[in-house]
Amino acid sequence: MSVRFRFAVACCTVVLYIGVLLVAGLALLVRQSLEPRDGLRHPEYIRVAYVYYTPEHSEYRVAEQRVAQVRRVYQADTVRNVLVVGGFAVLVAAGVAMASGWRAAGWTLRPVREVTASARYVAQSHDLTGRITYTGPDDEVKELADIVDAILARLARSFDSQRRFVANASHELRTPLTINRTLVDVAVRRPDATEDVRRLGESLLLVNTRHERLIDGLLALTEGEQAVLDRRPFDLTDVVEHVLDLAGEEAGEHEVTIHRLLDPAPTAGEPVLVERLVQNLVENAIRHNHGGGQVWVSTRQRADRVELVVANTGLSVPPYEIETIFEPFRRLHGDRLRSDRGSGLGLSIVRVVAEAHGGTVVASSREEGGLTITVELPRESP
Repeated sequence: MSVRFRFAVACCTVVLYIGVLLVAGLALLVRQSLEPRDGLRHPEYIRVAYVYYTPEHSEYRVAEQRVAQVRRVYQADTVRNVLVVGGFAVLVAAGVAMASGWRAAGWTLRPVREVTASARYVAQSHDLTGRITYTGPDDEVKELADIVDAILARLARSFDSQRRFVANASHELRTPLTINRTLVDVAVRRPDATEDVRRLGESLLLVNTRHERLIDGLLALTEGEQAVLDRRPFDLTDVVEHVLDLAGEEAGEHEVTIHRLLDPAPTAGEPVLVERLVQNLVENAIRHNHGGGQVWVSTRQRADRVELVVANTGLSVPPYEIETIFEPFRRLHGDRLRSDRGSGLGLSIVRVVAEAHGGTVVASSREEGGLTITVELPRESP
């Protein structure tokens, strides 16, 4: 229940409680007022139809019982009327109190709704430079809005500092790696290079390639955490077809067969980041597979979402490790030294890019071995 509804119910409950107590007290007061008082319990005579009976007459007792019966009936009817009319009045008052409480709560919570709308806009835009900037009176609501603005400012400085650090570090590391790759490649291609030098050079090139891939992954992870403000419409199927065409050679080297079932899937966002998402999924499905394995890639659209499903054969994945594969630098089955299988950032980038586009990623293990990863993105009407 909302705060406004709870406030209205509280007003209704208070009025109902007080009203019930007042009606009950009024009924008791009326009942006591209609009780026979001292001095009137045994009258000297009773008049019935212009005939006066004294206690000496035999009809006096019958008339006295008749008078008492009439008094009880009158008393009961009066108390009943008080309860009925009072109860109806209490219900009406409770309804009026609830309506008044609803309107009063709406008027009181209007500044809170304004602050909530501003905060929701900032949260949905993923733009930490936005602020609530509440300009109302200096009360509790303004204090809360100022605190939220201060938190957003600290988060913006923290994220900007982190992005600059990763970008600068990646840029500074990329240059020496490029120089190392060039020097090693030249040394390996020399005519007088021995077989040991060539094997050592190939190993160094593999390590160098892994480091370059790690740096590219860090940059992609940093870019994926940023908001996708320039959302352009495109068809997810076109991106998937392009990635699958590029991955055909690597699939052939690993003796993996790719099956595709691609339906139109219109969405919106940054096509370059979505292409990196699809590329990571397809590369993982090929590399974490076995000779003669299979990969299934499909796209389809639903009511308000488009769906990309990538499934592959391979080693079985325990259910308790499903969520950990999306963490950076986490690899399954202790695979930390195989540089040809990536840097451990692939699925982390997939999740970050999907969430930056307002989507979700879900993984599940296959009974025959391997994984099924489903990515859902918002659907864009053509």
